[in-house]
Amino acid sequence: MGALDGKVALVTGAGRGIGAAVARKLAGSGARVVVSELDPEPAAETVANILSAGGDAVPLVGDVAAPDFGERAVGASLEAFGDLHIIVNNAGYIWNTAIQNTTDAQWHAMLDVHATAPFRILRAAYPHFRAAAKREQENGVPKQRKVVNISSVSGLYGAATQLAYSAAKASLIGVTRTLAKEWGRLRVNVNCVAFGYIETRLTQRFEGTPATIEIKGERRKVGLEGRMLDLYTPTIPLGRAGAPEEAAGAVYLFCIPESDYVSGQVLVCDGGPRI
Repeated sequence: MGALDGKVALVTGAGRGIGAAVARKLAGSGARVVVSELDPEPAAETVANILSAGGDAVPLVGDVAAPDFGERAVGASLEAFGDLHIIVNNAGYIWNTAIQNTTDAQWHAMLDVHATAPFRILRAAYPHFRAAAKREQENGVPKQRKVVNISSVSGLYGAATQLAYSAAKASLIGVTRTLAKEWGRLRVNVNCVAFGYIETRLTQRFEGTPATIEIKGERRKVGLEGRMLDLYTPTIPLGRAGAPEEAAGAVYLFCIPESDYVSGQVLVCDGGPRI
């Protein structure tokens, strides 16, 4: 038996990188997973990987920043699997510039995807969480539900050229601690994982010209300059970047029954402290 048998998990940004690793990890422990992703191809790939490993998953394609996405995501989870026990707010991307070059559009884009989208999903989940908690309490079989918000060390400590991103990721820490207090009575644990340097397409190494990804028809620069990585990586106590599978392990800790009495916490997954 898996630790998450009978659970239903919604994971946003689950087509690639950390999100895909989280979806596979939860599915491998028995959860049925709703794989939320902006693009259909990576969503289908993650679902196929889960199904081929003997798990159960369905895709949910759409923009998490769309005003109606929260309702869509919760509705899709309930329609596909009849319940919702775990929400992992992972979707996002980086768009870096110094403050003097940061436009209003850039500022709002970062807050929309990293802060407003999780807020809408959690707001949409509340009626189901409330009704389920009441029903399960009356039946004498109370269950814990889990929310894991994905933040960043940039949200904790700031990072040059990441003003909007850092602000959005910092807001998730406030959301986490507030909902831990509001939703404890519903038996919902709300926690946060703040990642450091994890190797994904957003942090890929480049020399000279940065890599780009397409977001809503526009190209965005991503990646980290090789010269900077050569200086930064040796400062990590473990001496290397983290893998997506290791990042998924940190999220998993907040999803299993062993963390049922842990709520409102921020777990830093960054290879060790630098101070």
